[in-house]
Amino acid sequence: MLTHPQTAVITPTGLHPKRRKYLIALYESLLTQDVPWEWIIAPNGRQANPRTIPPQIAADPRVRICARPAPGAAAARNTALNYVTAPYLCYADDDDILPPHSLAVRYHRAVETGLGWVAGMSADLKRNGDLATWACATPVGLHAPGDVWTYWPSPQDGKPPMGHTMLLTRTVLARAYGGQGGLTKGEDYVYVMSITGNAAGELLPDITYHYRHHRGQWTKQARYRDKAEFDARTFAFHQGQALQEVRREATLIT
Repeated sequence: MLTHPQTAVITPTGLHPKRRKYLIALYESLLTQDVPWEWIIAPNGRQANPRTIPPQIAADPRVRICARPAPGAAAARNTALNYVTAPYLCYADDDDILPPHSLAVRYHRAVETGLGWVAGMSADLKRNGDLATWACATPVGLHAPGDVWTYWPSPQDGKPPMGHTMLLTRTVLARAYGGQGGLTKGEDYVYVMSITGNAAGELLPDITYHYRHHRGQWTKQARYRDKAEFDARTFAFHQGQALQEVRREATLIT
């Protein structure tokens, strides 16, 4: 009898043949977790044939496959929310890895504190196997709703000061606040601002995510930082700013 999952992991994927080994590595990293989990894989794109998912993954009863023809990553992640049964969820890209304590350290802290989200640090996994912790602007510690946005000076200063894969979030909050933005890229920026802007949380010093560097990495392509990506950053920045203003107005009214 399977133990009911306490955390869900959502992974959108184009199921590109060159990334197959990375998807298997992500699965193998899930097998090292010591919290009951479920994995919702969301193949998206015309070439994302669910039949090409490695058989050892497809046969695992903890895996659900949520395929859509061509929705893009934002819609794929949001649709995958329909299949989550666990009380907490996080996101992982198909070419990255979760270190062994990734789910447990965030989950147990979330249960202990009752916080809406708990995040861990992200480390860049270099091609030679070395790890380098990403120095996010958000400091380690407890954060009231909206605090994370205050560490983001402007859209011109890069991405939000926390990555969406760092977050373990209560599933009910991910659903209540609308999931990820319907943008062609940078949809995860909206998720970070929405969750951290509406709920209190904590950033732990533990590394809970390995962000793999490789030649096929989408965000490292020269054309990634274009007008659409800047527009997504601007949208998310304004969202965080608006949440702050709405909260101040509500305080004045009460």
